[in-house]
Amino acid sequence: MTHSLQFRLLAAFTLVILVTIGAAFFFINQATQNEIRQSEEHVEQVRATRMEFALSMYYSRQGDWEGIQPFVEQWGIPLGQSIIVTDANGMVVADSQGSLLGQPYHPDSPGRPLLPPWGEGAIGTLYISPGSPPGAELTSLPIVYEAIGRFFLWGGLLAVALALLITFLLSRRILTPVRALTQTARRLGKGDFSQRIEYRDKGELGELAQAFNSMATDLERNEALRRNMVADVAHELRSPLSNIRGYLEAISDGVVEPNAETIHSLSEEVVLLSRLVDDLQDLSLAEAGELKLIRQAEDIGKLVNRGVAMIQGQAIAKDVSVTVDLSDRLPLCNVDSHRISQVLHNLLNNALSHTPKGGAITVRARQRDNQVEVSVADTGEGIPSEDLPYIFERFYRVDKSRSRATGGSGLGLTIARRLVEAHGGRIEVQSELGKGSCFTFTLPVSE
Repeated sequence: MTHSLQFRLLAAFTLVILVTIGAAFFFINQATQNEIRQSEEHVEQVRATRMEFALSMYYSRQGDWEGIQPFVEQWGIPLGQSIIVTDANGMVVADSQGSLLGQPYHPDSPGRPLLPPWGEGAIGTLYISPGSPPGAELTSLPIVYEAIGRFFLWGGLLAVALALLITFLLSRRILTPVRALTQTARRLGKGDFSQRIEYRDKGELGELAQAFNSMATDLERNEALRRNMVADVAHELRSPLSNIRGYLEAISDGVVEPNAETIHSLSEEVVLLSRLVDDLQDLSLAEAGELKLIRQAEDIGKLVNRGVAMIQGQAIAKDVSVTVDLSDRLPLCNVDSHRISQVLHNLLNNALSHTPKGGAITVRARQRDNQVEVSVADTGEGIPSEDLPYIFERFYRVDKSRSRATGGSGLGLTIARRLVEAHGGRIEVQSELGKGSCFTFTLPVSE
């Protein structure tokens, strides 16, 4: 309960209310104390003035200070302060406490001079002990409580009640999508990737719901790709293994002779298996960021010409022309020549597979700022627009017939993308159905 959002909201609201009420009560009490002190100082000032007038009138009637002691004692009893009167020579003629009578008085602070009504010189001095009676702080508390304390108490109770109501309403609004998110996340964790949250608010919770739905969509697609990958790997392995097993069983049964032609067929199937395993290993290393690159300054033009030369024989046999268009003075590129040759080989083989008889393949290389841009364009059947976002995914084939002649293993473009990205470049494709495709990748220029 103490860890729930609803409880935390209630605790936060209650704390804010209590702190606000306490702070207001404190400042009001301080202001009341100041008012009490000022009032007491004013009363003391008035009292002292009245004492001065009474003492002056007494002296003017009596002609001296004889008999003034009882009056001063009566004044000092209710005040709880020391009142001392001295004559013009500084001798104590009256003391409310009666301990200094007849003695010279040496005060620590100046007194109030007593002047006769006719205004001829001082006839004595009045001393009143400084400070106000103690208890102003204690006096202010009951005053503040009596005046506004009840309102604070009832107001605080009302505020806490409102906090409970607001917390309940607000927590319901906040916790409803949060609980839905929690339940959906649990179902998602159990493998139900079709779960989505229906929440159309435009605030932070709406953004959270959109982000969750986007994550669920990505997980669903990745799960589908994973399942497809497992199925595709099984398919790719099954075909050559079945062929090898068939040949071996035929040889074992004496149906097929273990001659050079049979061994050559078995070797081709083993090569296909080795190529698939190598592709999977390269892809796993690249995706794990553990692919080791031996990078050095290389002439990209030579790599392009070498790659084209490797497929020239297949292109001639298929009646497909291959053209190389290189800019003059191409800068050296900081690349691993083996891996970039692998990228070119994959792109050229892909273009050759999808270019019909009489078609053309063009390989270009141009400098773009501090990068070299290499493109492989063909006049093949092109790629449907709905397939373009997934063309670099593992085992994804536009040709769903799964023919190895046209579809390959489905890893070539994925490996090409990973290798280019490992060099700090990027690869993209532009295609129009029926008009061909153009794959372009960039490589950093060597410093």
